[in-house]
Amino acid sequence: MVTTARRRPFRAALALALPMVATLGLLSATPATADEMRKNQYWLDAYGITKAWESTKGAGVKVAVIDSGVDGSHPDLKGAVVGGTDVSGSGKPNGQKGIGDEPVHGTLVASLLAGRGHGGEKTDNPKPDGVVGVAPEAQLLTVSTWLGSPNPSGKSIDEQIPQAVRWAVDNGAKVINMSLSSTSPAWPASWDSAFLYAEQHDVVIIAAAGNREAGLTQVGAPATIPGVVAVAGLKKDGTSSQGSSTQGITIAVSAPAEALVGAVPGTGYANWSGSSGAAPIVAGVAALIRSKYPEMRAAQVINRILLSAKHKGDAGHNSTYGYGALDADAAVNADIAPVNVSPLPSLQDWITIHRRNEPSSPPATTASKPPATSGPTLPEPTTPVALPPSQLDSGVPAAIIIGFGLLLLLVIAGGVVHLSVLRRRSVTERGSQDTS
Repeated sequence: MVTTARRRPFRAALALALPMVATLGLLSATPATADEMRKNQYWLDAYGITKAWESTKGAGVKVAVIDSGVDGSHPDLKGAVVGGTDVSGSGKPNGQKGIGDEPVHGTLVASLLAGRGHGGEKTDNPKPDGVVGVAPEAQLLTVSTWLGSPNPSGKSIDEQIPQAVRWAVDNGAKVINMSLSSTSPAWPASWDSAFLYAEQHDVVIIAAAGNREAGLTQVGAPATIPGVVAVAGLKKDGTSSQGSSTQGITIAVSAPAEALVGAVPGTGYANWSGSSGAAPIVAGVAALIRSKYPEMRAAQVINRILLSAKHKGDAGHNSTYGYGALDADAAVNADIAPVNVSPLPSLQDWITIHRRNEPSSPPATTASKPPATSGPTLPEPTTPVALPPSQLDSGVPAAIIIGFGLLLLLVIAGGVVHLSVLRRRSVTERGSQDTS
């Protein structure tokens, strides 16, 4: 049903920085049964989620899952998926077919976020079997993308990701979950406008920080994009996961990433690990907040998640845990002072500073263009452009100097002539006196 995921080769971001974008999870996935699911969801109680349910379960909030596709027919997801699309050119139009290197991945992620379980209607089973997500009443939008292996349609990640983000925003998502990452902290300039579009439309984007066991040594894009909530992974004991997390200054918050359970396409389940699972747990909490406070802006939603987190590691924000471990109950219910600006950097400000020297429409080249399936191509390094020579280096100062020189010569020549005239006049006058 589910096999152990292959370790992906690490591709360092070199001159052209071609990162491999892939889903993050299935590091040790094994089949499981429905009756194992509920009792193994330790994070529901340990991270304050069941307590937060006393206020809200996410009703009325649409969350987009940009992943490998979500099987909405799974017993635990029936009624949860309300829309979808495919941006890869290789999936089903409704986004509900698993595609790419890990076709089960999107369904696993979706079940952690908004699984509804099943069988709870039976009188002898007051609690549902299967997977109950963090926001079990939220509505899901699935956007299937082809990740981690060559796309049969030839459509690159560079094209798919911006299209996926824009579609999600245009179709009403208030939260977007991206359990995918790359080997590079940089991202293509072509992604800027799509993520800025989400920022300007008040959408919260959650992204996985990446997994060391998948070959990542640092947080990779899109978790490095300003404004995106980057989620690091924790072990079951609440400490940083060495395999299912990475480190970096963009990490915002931490959540469970080991000993996870989830639904897979069809009717199955799996035990799994990865920061892919940490991200939808945080995205589910964002949905809970947006459900309880429907008028609350994205900046305040993010602020509540970060400021309510239980601090861990070095003092203040740190590159291992971010602001700390997720506390769903506090994020939803605590009295937290409102803010108008997100505690995370603004993408608009970043673009203004860092893209200003890049050409707005770089010339298209075919010789250097990588295969479409190799991952997004970051912009070519910008060649410094020499400024026009300063006027101080032009011929004007030289002309001025020469002019002054000529003027000085004329003055001197005039003086010499004047003295000569005076001498002749003096001699003439003396001669006249002698004669008289």
